[in-house]
Amino acid sequence: MRLNQPIGILLLLWPTLWALWLSSGGSPQSKIVFIFVCGVIVMRSAGCVINDLADKNFDGHVERTKKRPMVTGEITLLSAVSLLSFLLVLATGLVLHLNYLTIKLSLIAIFLAATYPFTKRFFIMPQAYLGVAFGFGIPMAYASTVNNVPFEAFIVLMANVFWTIAYDTQYAMVDRDDDRNLNIKTSALLFGDKDILMIPCFQVLFLACMGYVGWIKQMGSPYFYCLVLCFAWFILQYRMFRTREREGCFSSFKSNHWVGATIFFGIVLDASLTS
Repeated sequence: MRLNQPIGILLLLWPTLWALWLSSGGSPQSKIVFIFVCGVIVMRSAGCVINDLADKNFDGHVERTKKRPMVTGEITLLSAVSLLSFLLVLATGLVLHLNYLTIKLSLIAIFLAATYPFTKRFFIMPQAYLGVAFGFGIPMAYASTVNNVPFEAFIVLMANVFWTIAYDTQYAMVDRDDDRNLNIKTSALLFGDKDILMIPCFQVLFLACMGYVGWIKQMGSPYFYCLVLCFAWFILQYRMFRTREREGCFSSFKSNHWVGATIFFGIVLDASLTS
C-alpha cells in the first residue's frame, strides 16, 4: 500500500480538499471531510495494490521498482488480491455515508483507478488519464456538498490534469530508460528532449485554470498571491529537473506536495477573510 511513501496520498488529498472548501464556501461539514480524507488514503492504497498486480511482470526490470514485494515474492498473488478486496470494502463502507450522486460517481472513480495501470501499454500520455483518476475526488466533493457537479468543478479537474501531467512527467523522467526498453508509454518519452519545456507549459496551464476559478468565484488577493507563490515553486522545480538527473527529477516531483498545500492555504485564507 506504500503507506511509508505518503506523497501519493498528499497529491490525491490536496485537490480533494480544494474542492471541498470551494464547493462549501470554506465551511465543509466535518463528517464529509473525514470521509473524504479516509477515502483518499484507502483508494490510494488500493491503487498501489492494483498497480503492483498489473505491473508484476514489468517492475522487476525497472531500477526503481525491482524490489517491490510482488517482484521479490515477499507477497503472494492471493495476499494482494485479498488486501485489495478488503480495501474496496472499506471504500464502499465510506462512500455509502454520502449522497446518491456521490455514490454513482464513486463507481467511475473505481473504474479509473483499476484501469490506469493498463493505459501505460497503449496510451501515449497515461499521465493525462492519471490526472483524471487522481482528480476524480473533485467532482465527488462537489457532488457530496451541493448535490451536483457545476462547471467550476470541471475547471478544477482540468487544472488537476495539467498539474498531474507536469509532476508525473518529472516522475517518469526517473524511469525513462527502463520504460523505453520495456516499451512502456509515458509523457517523458513522448516529449523527448522537449520535456523540460513541456513541463513548465503544463504548469502555466494549471495556474491559469486555478486563476480562472479564483476569478469566477471573485476570490481576493490572498488566493492570487498563493498562485504567485506556486509559480515560484515551479521555478525552483525547474532548477531541479532541468539536468534530467534521477535524483533531481524525483526531488522535483515530491516537492509538488507543497504546491497543493499552497493552493489549499490560499483557498482557506480567502474563505476566512471573506466570511
